[in-house]
Amino acid sequence: MDQSRIAHCIEVLCQKGCKEVSLVILTLERGDLMTEVQELNEDERQAVLNELKSIMAVYQEDGTCW
Repeated sequence: MDQSRIAHCIEVLCQKGCKEVSLVILTLERGDLMTEVQELNEDERQAVLNELKSIMAVYQEDGTCW
């Protein structure tokens, strides 16, 4: 796995904002691809998804995202 590609992808996605990241998570969970992750392999996409879920868990706990 290329950690720098994963980190870059997460950074790009997080810059879109909380609500958009929530939609990205749903998209990735369905197995759908989006431009930001097309260059990643399956393991890297899963790593991005897991990290985004971890990041968003903080927002969902305190209700600041929704």
